[in-house]
Amino acid sequence: MVSEDDIVKYALGLADVSERRDGALRIFTRGEKIFLVIETGTDPLRIETRCDRRLSKTLQEQYESVMESRALGRNGIEIICSGQLTDDEVVDLVRHSYEISGPEAE
Repeated sequence: MVSEDDIVKYALGLADVSERRDGALRIFTRGEKIFLVIETGTDPLRIETRCDRRLSKTLQEQYESVMESRALGRNGIEIICSGQLTDDEVVDLVRHSYEISGPEAE
């Protein structure tokens, strides 16, 4: 199962990413846009990412551990890293969120 450290290391390795903390949340931005929220101290790990609406719908239908994001609303999904999605799928969703959160996506 993907760990918080793995996701943080991956996210911070991307260009133009900054991190801030808000209580139990680690918030990652690309420029001014949030693309990743990690809820620390959760087991299984909970993350929230931006997601294309069609992909979001498909993932929510396929996995009970994927639901609408509390932090990002209709523009995101919440993923409970309970083993339903593979580590690679979770990392791919973080990358997808990063890509659609860039200035070229506006």
